[in-house]
Parts: sequence; C-alpha cells; structure tokens
Amino acid sequence: MTEAQRAALANWLAERAGADRAVIEEACKLSGGAIQENWLIKVTMDGGSLPGLSELVLRTDSPSRVVQSHGRGQEFALLKVARAVGMTVPEALFLDDQGEAIGKPAYVMRRAAGTANPRQLTRDPALDPHRPSLAENLGREIARLHRIKPPHAELDFLGPAPTAPAAQRAESFLTELDSLPSPLPILEWGRRWLARNAPPSDRVVLCHGDYRIGNVMVDGAQITGILDWEFASWSDPMEDIGWLCARCWRFGVDKREVGGVGARTDLYRGYEAEAGYMVDWSSVPYWEVMATVRWAIIAHHQGLRHTSGAESSVELALTGRKAVEMELDVLNQIRRIEEGA
Repeated sequence: MTEAQRAALANWLAERAGADRAVIEEACKLSGGAIQENWLIKVTMDGGSLPGLSELVLRTDSPSRVVQSHGRGQEFALLKVARAVGMTVPEALFLDDQGEAIGKPAYVMRRAAGTANPRQLTRDPALDPHRPSLAENLGREIARLHRIKPPHAELDFLGPAPTAPAAQRAESFLTELDSLPSPLPILEWGRRWLARNAPPSDRVVLCHGDYRIGNVMVDGAQITGILDWEFASWSDPMEDIGWLCARCWRFGVDKREVGGVGARTDLYRGYEAEAGYMVDWSSVPYWEVMATVRWAIIAHHQGLRHTSGAESSVELALTGRKAVEMELDVLNQIRRIEEGA
C-alpha cells in the first residue's frame, strides 16, 4: 500500500467513523487470500464511533480474480446477513464499493482474534482435548446460516434459487472446464458421474460455499470468525457439509474427517442440535465428490493465473499442481461409493 493510499484511507476511515482525525499506525498485507487481498490496518481515531486504537481488516480485490467470486459490496452484505442470524463473523463496518480510498472496491471489518492457519489447527496437540467441541461448533455455526432461505431482500444479487442444486452445479462445471486450455478427462468423467447421480434436494438455503478450515478463525478452542464469503449461493445445505468433510480439505490429517480437526459424529451432533431436527446425511459422500471436482477445477484455474502471467505467485503455481492429486481422489471416492464402502 502506497503512502498516498494510506493517507486517502485514513481520511476515508475518519469520515465513515465520524472521527475528527484518523492516523494509520500500521498497514500490512496478511497471508492467505489467494483470491482476495486482506490488509491488517491499525488505526488511531480521535472521537467518532471507533475512538482510540483499533485493529481492522481491509479486504479488497487481488490483481486478478475468479469470475465466480462475489464483489466486495456483495460480500459485505453477506456478512451483515450472517451476523444477523447469530453466526460468528467479523463485524462489517464500512463499505467502499466505488474504490474511493485505495482505488479499488474494498470494505473494512473488525479483526477476529486467533488463527485460521490450517497446519496449526490440524496438528496442534494443545487442541486435541477440544476437538470434539470444535467440530460440534462448526456444525452449529453452519446450521445457523442454513436457516436463511430464499427469497431474501438483501441477497437479490444471488439470483433465483436453483430447483435442482446438485444437477445445476454439475452442469455449471461444463463452462468452467471448457474455459481451460487443455482437456481434463478425469474431471469430465467425474462431472458426468455427478450429473447422472445428482440427488434431489428437499431444502435450498444460503450456503457459505467455502466453509472449511482455513476460513475459520480459532482462538484457543473458540471459533472467533467465519471468513471469505465470496462463493456464497443458494444451494443444498449438504454442499457446505461435503465441502468441509472432503479429503482435499483435511490438510493431510485424513483420520479427522471434518477438515482435519474433528469427527463427523461431533459435527453432525452440533448441526442437529442447532437446527432442531434430525438430518439425513446419506448424500454427504456425493457432495464430497462434488467438492473434489469443484476444487480441482478451481485449482486448475488458479494455476493458470500464474502460468498465464496474469499474476506471478508461488502459491497459485502450487495450487495448480495439487489438481492432479484431487483427480485421483475423484476416482477413489466414486469407486468407494459404487462399491458401497
């Protein structure tokens, strides 16, 4: 962030907060965020709604973006709606939808305490006694979100709710695969299997779309913030569960089927307790295949952002390389389902 951007941001923050003056003490780019940029902003304000020193996060666009991701104004609205139903999300404070402060759209939210680092959350032995409650609370959090049903006045930008979420999601992969420069026969086959085996949905709700370890802030053993809402959509609630439980999001700790941090039984118990009814979990393996195919396609697109020269990034390059591993997962997952394992 340039000095000119810092000065403009300070003035913009002071105006939005109703402060006499704002001074940015520190502005540093946070790790992660392959699709968006996140900046830690430490700011001191005189008066207004945020007097004294505050730690905020500025979220803005990366140099190149994924077409399917929402804009900052839409993500800001999603945070507001999620917070209103009791989800643990950072408080969204100010929206700069026109890019007045730093030259591109952004919004500011309070910083959530703790870490979202998957390697730490999946491997820290200090968390082991707390893993059942952590997995249970992951279930409770997403069950709260799934109370939101279409239509919703503040979420018109999501478009009409799908009548057959699984089949329509599988159909959408055709365009994404066709936009890649080389054919990917395993993913084409996996997509066809998903289309042929798409289960009906008796509920369509607001889904996070990227609910996984890495997008969950944890402080001690407490969830302090659900992050990164750019893929939220109307869908079958099991899409979020399948995404969280898919092997590709366990970060190598495969024995803990809930994102590498906990057990399914704890996740399911928390979800049902919060939802207030028993859930049929039989379609989750299908949605795990959906998650793996989807993430493999995204990984190929992420790698292309690097190889095309649009954005030089070791992280993007490595993500592209991971796609082959996920293609093998697709074959193994479908074989287990068809063999009844």
